[in-house]
Amino acid sequence: MINIKLSYHPLDIHSSLHWVQSPECGCINVFIGTVREFSNGKRVISLEFEAYEKMAIIEMSKIAEEAKNKWSLNKVLVHHRTGKLLVGDIPVLIAVSSAHRDIAFEACRFIIDTLKQTVPIWKKEVYEDGEIWVAAHP
Repeated sequence: MINIKLSYHPLDIHSSLHWVQSPECGCINVFIGTVREFSNGKRVISLEFEAYEKMAIIEMSKIAEEAKNKWSLNKVLVHHRTGKLLVGDIPVLIAVSSAHRDIAFEACRFIIDTLKQTVPIWKKEVYEDGEIWVAAHP
């Protein structure tokens, strides 16, 4: 099963973990991206995420499907926020369930790295003294 979401609203860690949990799996691995206070030596005020929504959902689904098949995952959840986020907010949440931990770690790493490279979601970092659009690369 795969659960993909692009949302303007805060991501719900608890319900995401509940969704990915499965009695036949011995592992849930989670990647939670958070807005950090400093980037490039500057204090971050906020991040702003924009997406080409239709294409972003398609690409996120492809990545999840590829990971699910490659690592024989039970469930894959990939959620990403759009809009303005403050320090400490969660822009991305990835969770996978599998029989064993090694494949779950590998799958989460693959999903976040591929998402940043291929999904049309753009990030603007807003600093105390200006702003910059940041390339979507790991």
